[in-house]
Amino acid sequence: MTDVHPLTVDVVSDVMCPWCYIGKKRLDAAIRSVPQLNVQVRWHPFQLDATLPKTGKDRQQYLSDKFGGIERANAIYSQIKAAGLEEGIDFAFDAIKLSPNTLDCHRLILWSRADDLQNEVAERLFKAYFLDGEDLTKSETLVRISDEAGMESDLVEQLFETETDLDKILAGIQKAQESGVTGVPCFIIDGRFVLAGAEKAETLAAALIHAEETRTNEEAEISN
Repeated sequence: MTDVHPLTVDVVSDVMCPWCYIGKKRLDAAIRSVPQLNVQVRWHPFQLDATLPKTGKDRQQYLSDKFGGIERANAIYSQIKAAGLEEGIDFAFDAIKLSPNTLDCHRLILWSRADDLQNEVAERLFKAYFLDGEDLTKSETLVRISDEAGMESDLVEQLFETETDLDKILAGIQKAQESGVTGVPCFIIDGRFVLAGAEKAETLAAALIHAEETRTNEEAEISN
């Protein structure tokens, strides 16, 4: 009998984090490998760099400042590119001109929850940024993504003209930090098991199975 209560996976993530894209691909693969489980993924905000202006920052300058020189940044990102290829992601880092402030991206992901489209929107945001080099600071880019994902883009466009739910996003980021999240991606399974970093699909799948088994045992003990 299928458990009516889904096994939750809360993903703390930032759209401008390449390891978060890799982590999503690995989580997707993990979930596909355990079709017997009823898994619900929920996305939560984090900012790798909250100091970025709303209009973003030149990507080369951002990387140089962050890593102490563009040569070191390139070395690190070549490793990330290799890891991405293993998961079917062909990172086009050279196409990215701007490092964005991602608060509006997080607002879009929050709004997509009502339509059960968080996974779809997160995937499209990652793709737009890392594969197509799109400017995620532009509301028109985010509105188009919402439309392609199946959201009510007219409403999204209106919301982006306001500060609706900005306080919720900031509170969510603060909550993650207060709960000990210092890096992303971070996967919280069934509210009990925390996996920090872009773990391999096999590791995530094993954690999902373990969470389901231990939850079932606990529920069985309660009912006896």
